[in-house]
Amino acid sequence: MYGCLAVERPVPLFYKYLLTFIFVIEEINKDQTILPNVTLGYHIYDSCSDAPKAAKSVLQILSGPGKTIPNYSCMQHNKLSGIIGDQSSITTVPMAQILAVYRYTQISYGETNYALSDRNLYPTLYRMVQGGQVSYSLLSNLIKFFGWTWVGILASDNDSGNDEIKLLIQYLTTNSICVAYTIKIAFAALTVLYEMNKMSIDIIRKSSAQVIILCGTYSSYFADFLTALKDVLSDKTLVFGPTFAFTPFLLEHDREAFNGSLVLQPDFLPIPDMKSFYNSYQPINHPEDKLLSHIWLVNLHCLSKDENSNDMYSWIYKKSLHNCSGTERLTDFTSFRFQGLTDRVYTAVSAMAHALYNMHMSMSGQSHEKIPTYYEYKHQIPKSQCSENCIPGTRKVPSSSIHSCCYNCVQCSEGEISNVTDSENCLKCGDHEWPNEKKDQCVPKVLEFLSYTNDTIVVFILIASIVFCFLTFLILITFILHQDTPIVKANNKNLSFLLLVSIMLSFLSVFLFLGRPVDVTCMLRQVSFGVLFTVAISCVLGKTIMVYIAFKATKPGSSWNRWVSTKLSNYVVLLCSSVQVLICMSWLNISPPFQEMDTHSYQGKIIVQCNEGSVVGFYSVLGYMGVLSASSFITAFLARTLPDSFNEAKYITFSMLVFCSVWITMIPAYLSTKGKYMVAVEIFAILTSSAGLLSCIFFPKCYIILWRQELNTKRHLLEK
Repeated sequence: MYGCLAVERPVPLFYKYLLTFIFVIEEINKDQTILPNVTLGYHIYDSCSDAPKAAKSVLQILSGPGKTIPNYSCMQHNKLSGIIGDQSSITTVPMAQILAVYRYTQISYGETNYALSDRNLYPTLYRMVQGGQVSYSLLSNLIKFFGWTWVGILASDNDSGNDEIKLLIQYLTTNSICVAYTIKIAFAALTVLYEMNKMSIDIIRKSSAQVIILCGTYSSYFADFLTALKDVLSDKTLVFGPTFAFTPFLLEHDREAFNGSLVLQPDFLPIPDMKSFYNSYQPINHPEDKLLSHIWLVNLHCLSKDENSNDMYSWIYKKSLHNCSGTERLTDFTSFRFQGLTDRVYTAVSAMAHALYNMHMSMSGQSHEKIPTYYEYKHQIPKSQCSENCIPGTRKVPSSSIHSCCYNCVQCSEGEISNVTDSENCLKCGDHEWPNEKKDQCVPKVLEFLSYTNDTIVVFILIASIVFCFLTFLILITFILHQDTPIVKANNKNLSFLLLVSIMLSFLSVFLFLGRPVDVTCMLRQVSFGVLFTVAISCVLGKTIMVYIAFKATKPGSSWNRWVSTKLSNYVVLLCSSVQVLICMSWLNISPPFQEMDTHSYQGKIIVQCNEGSVVGFYSVLGYMGVLSASSFITAFLARTLPDSFNEAKYITFSMLVFCSVWITMIPAYLSTKGKYMVAVEIFAILTSSAGLLSCIFFPKCYIILWRQELNTKRHLLEK
């Protein structure tokens, strides 16, 4: 039993199946080792892909020659051993239903319908190709491998097509592949077919699905429909299902339309070379073979002996006919050169014969090893997706409530990454990590602090600190060398020495603010800064008080005379400094400063900074310094008009004005910045306020000591 494409268009490849069937039968009958003393005969019927015709042919075979009588056989001597066929599900299913009732063995050489695997319904059916269940499972895995998540389906509009659509969608869904559309091709004339499917054509044209899977039953109508769509399909990739894998006729319709198509086809089974046998079949050698003559007529336009056939062909195809030499060969036909199901036909007949041999010889059945199937594909992989892949650094956001394969891609949120394609969710980086620019991996956050190596401003800070410290040291040396001069004595040289040392240490305290902070430096930087500046301001306050008392004591009989002593100024410095020391000790004891990692203030950076611990403690230190500064400023301001050749209160007033201005300005700037810039603001305040004290109080004195020595006399100081 074999199939044909259409009555008026015989296909050479199908005729090849018929000749292969005959060849195997003849070879078996020649071989005396198989079925000795038994001659195999056969009846060949053409199903023409028509289910009623196939059912009628089966009943005819079962009834024998003559009239068809169900449940009765007219064969007297010959016995039916089994049936080979058919190729498609349309004809195989009704055949299997009938043969299952009578328990006759049936071997299909091309059928793939997975429903026929049910042994309860079809106990005697076997087939030489894998069922659709296996094929579509492989096909779905293959489509997933290529990254196609958005495909269309074209299927025949019949039971076979409907069953295969359900099976295909089941496997596609399992592999997270979405179906953009499903179009069923009905059996109809091409003109009617085109009108029926105008909407379907628009769907294919407008869809972003670049891959289309063909399934169901192959037919000439299906081929005509695809050929009519060749312009629409030019940029699509067709994937042939298991039935179409053995059907090369699409290429005969239009090679360009199907160029780049993908076929899932098993390896061919080994069979002998039958070329010489095929070529022996020519109309000149087999004039009784009307099918052979028809093949020559349709494919080579050769005149046949049947005038009616010649006239019908000329009228249908509008072709002129001519006489042929008769030497043309079947192997010259393009369709005939295709392997198709030839190996399956050969193996089906051979398997049937060996089964009969085993039964007749009462031997154990042969074990048949399963033949492994290998698949190749050798084309550049196209893309077929509803949406573009979401690259690493982005995540998928559904754009359709129907298809999960349709989505938009959005950037991962701040602090999150995705490191795989088509990520469903983004991953949050750890507290000490941050996404790179592409947001596809977490990288360590940059540690930010005033670094000796990476920050240019540190160079200027170091230069300024060292220069001012060295300048303070020179002034201290100058005062020590000239400590017996009137101007040094008049200004309380001990307080001057202590003030210069505290200013010099204040410049050096800047080093505690540079580099990566640790717990020790965090505690030392604020405490040392607070104590040193308190000592300096206490010295200034002591000097101011002594200037005021000294002036008051110059009046005869003044009660201030008993206060004119260096001890008073020492007590002032000691008392004022002790209060600050107590504040600092309480701060360190209750809640001391410590190093902390600020991972939230800036994106991509970790601020290594000092947490002041107790905010009350920190602002108590600054507040106490402010009280001392204000007291010193007010006292100096009141004493600025006292008559004296060298009234130090004037310079103290200027120095405290600079000092207070700097720190009043620093506080809002300090509170409005973070990280290393906040530290830089505090360093700037320390340097400028210390430099203000140094320049306003000591530069005028140094000028007199070094360049105006004539003014550095007791007489000059007492002139007023």
